[in-house]
Amino acid sequence: MGQATALLLPQILRTMNIRIAHYDRGTDPARPEYNEHAVFTFWHEFIGVILPRWGHTPLSILSSQHRDGEWVGQTAESLGLRVVRGSSTRGGASAIRELKKVGSETGIAITPDGPRGPRRKMALGPVFLASRLQMPLVPLGVGYNDAWRLNTWDSFGIPKPCSRVRIIFGPKIRVPRKAGREELESIRLRTEKLMNDLSDHALSWAASGEKMAGEQPFVRKRRSRVIFEDPPLACEPSSGNTRPKLRIVKAG
Repeated sequence: MGQATALLLPQILRTMNIRIAHYDRGTDPARPEYNEHAVFTFWHEFIGVILPRWGHTPLSILSSQHRDGEWVGQTAESLGLRVVRGSSTRGGASAIRELKKVGSETGIAITPDGPRGPRRKMALGPVFLASRLQMPLVPLGVGYNDAWRLNTWDSFGIPKPCSRVRIIFGPKIRVPRKAGREELESIRLRTEKLMNDLSDHALSWAASGEKMAGEQPFVRKRRSRVIFEDPPLACEPSSGNTRPKLRIVKAG
C-alpha cells in the first residue's frame, strides 16, 4: 500500500497549483541552496503534500509504530527517504539513538502533533532533539484553498484537483544545547504558535490566489544524503527565545 501511495501522490500533486515561499531558501532540502540539516516540523494533516515534495532528498522521517505510522513509513521509503520508527510512546529511546546517527547525513522531519493528537498541538520531542543534536528547528506552514477533510483526529486534508496549495518554510530556530525543561517548554510554545501562524498565513495566501514576493514553483533536487564539511554554527541560542514576525509579503 505504501508503494502504491508513493506512485499515486506525485501524480495527484501535478494536477494542483503549488507554490512555496521561504524565509531562507537554504532551509529547503529540495533546493540546491540547502546548507544545513535541521529538524523540520509540520502538522500531521499535511503529510500527504509534504512527503512527495521531499522525495529523494536528504531527509529522515520519524514514523510512529502505530498503524498509520506504518503506512507513512512505507510511503516514505518508497519515495526514497530514510525512515526511523518510534515515537514518544513506542520505541522513543531507540529512535533517538538512530536519529543521532543519521543527523550528520540528513535532516529530520517530524509531525509534532502525531500520531494521535491533539490536533495542532506540538509535543516537546522535536525541541528536545534540536537541543541535544544541535540542529536548528525549521517550522512549516501549509494551506489549501479547496480540500476534502477526513473525519479523523487531525481532520486530514486532501487537496482537490486544480486547487491551490501553498507552503511556507519558517525561519531557523536555535535551541541551546543545555536547555532545561522550562526553557524547552517556552521554545515549544513559541514554535507551536509560529507553526499555526505560518499555516494560517499559507491558507490566506492560497485563498487569495495572489502571488507572494519570492515564491517558488514545485521543484526538487534529487539526492539522498548530504554531509556538510563546514556546517554553519548551530550552537548559538539567541534566536530560539523570540518568535520572529512573518516577513513574507504580497508582491506589488
